[in-house]
Amino acid sequence: MRAIDPAGTGGPELLVPVERPVPRPGAGDLLVRVAAAGVNRPDVMQRQGRYPPPEGAPSILGLELSGVVVAVGEDAGPEMIGQPVCALVAGGAYADYALVPAGQCLPVPDALSMIEAAAVPETLFTVWTNLFERAYATEGDVVLVHGGTSGIGTMAIALGRLFGLTVVVTAGSEEKCAAALALGAAHAIDYKAEDYVARVAQITGGRGVQVVLDMVGGDYLPRNLRCLAEDGRHVSIAVQRGAEATIPIFEIMRRRLTLTGSTLRARDAAFKALVADELSRQVWPHVVAGRLKPAIDRVFPLDQAPDAHRRMEAGDHVGKIVLTMG
Repeated sequence: MRAIDPAGTGGPELLVPVERPVPRPGAGDLLVRVAAAGVNRPDVMQRQGRYPPPEGAPSILGLELSGVVVAVGEDAGPEMIGQPVCALVAGGAYADYALVPAGQCLPVPDALSMIEAAAVPETLFTVWTNLFERAYATEGDVVLVHGGTSGIGTMAIALGRLFGLTVVVTAGSEEKCAAALALGAAHAIDYKAEDYVARVAQITGGRGVQVVLDMVGGDYLPRNLRCLAEDGRHVSIAVQRGAEATIPIFEIMRRRLTLTGSTLRARDAAFKALVADELSRQVWPHVVAGRLKPAIDRVFPLDQAPDAHRRMEAGDHVGKIVLTMG
């Protein structure tokens, strides 16, 4: 099969298809003929040598996919053969075939194309576990999301709209802010043109937001804390501006703030299966009904994977970048 499995680390030019053996499903695995794979920031970081795959994960890039089940391992259920699925994986999605733990699959309904289905799992699992489970976001909450036009940001907007959140986003241009508003954000702040802390205070009448979902880190963290209301929750999911920050401890005590965060890729299959089960009950009915769709930025064939990564690195995308295997 064709796969993107770079031998070294470096630039996008490393992403050339190579021949690899089709993997064989073990106990609890499904073998999926991949139709499409989502492109995510961790893929870029892995290619650069900054985010090695967890132990046991394939070196082939790609954290999410859609496709059709063509074989099953022991205890995986032969009735799954022929079923269209999408799934979160620890690696291996940039290939014609990939192994998927059966518990991490969700069915692809008629309301989603295979391209759309491939663009759902990584951001849906990430936003759901962090915004709703770790930050306890509930109907009526105001939420600040950085990177409003990223895959994470656009998914947060979509879920916020479904679950009664007021989503405030930051983005890096007027055009991106307009795109975020068109997708359903209540407010979009151009962080290059104005101070987002002051604007959040203005939007909330000085009360602050209940939740900050942050992928920036570094010097954003103390500024984010100033955006939080009393009893507010701050969730870190990436550290694009640095992994360390100086924080005002007494302010955290005085206003009873909660700082938390998580990474998803290294969590075990049992945890991911629990999340998939919760999503199938809480979110998937909206997907089946056509009320939740990912924002798709651009689609590239597998042999143009370098261009897909260049698009991601340029930062001009709105929504998800997807690779197709056809």
